[in-house]
Amino acid sequence: MASPFLSTRAWEVLRYLVAGGINTAFGYGLYAALLWLGQGRYEAQAIGYVMGTGFNYLTYSRGVFIGAGPAKLRFALSYAGNYLVNLAGLALVSHFIANPYTAGAVTTLGVVVLNYLVLKRWVFRAR
Repeated sequence: MASPFLSTRAWEVLRYLVAGGINTAFGYGLYAALLWLGQGRYEAQAIGYVMGTGFNYLTYSRGVFIGAGPAKLRFALSYAGNYLVNLAGLALVSHFIANPYTAGAVTTLGVVVLNYLVLKRWVFRAR
């Protein structure tokens, strides 16, 4: 999508943020629902991550990084690393924020930039 106002990279970042918002709503919604159902915060995070990974691959590969080569294995590996970073972040944030809903939200927001860089540089490379 060409625009006299935004560069190709700016459009990509905008698409990433929109897709990320949708992905976050899906993943965090699942996390919050599992907490509400009585699941522990770490189990809820793990289940949300696993279920959200496939959904996220579709939104990023088809809606953000258009024209990139196939990347399912790199995506799965990047999300495994992202999960570990997110888990460590949740453990750290939980020392300062007792509410598991707020701790999960803060942790999620903290990995947005890192995730974009990994997806852009390593996962969805140009063909």
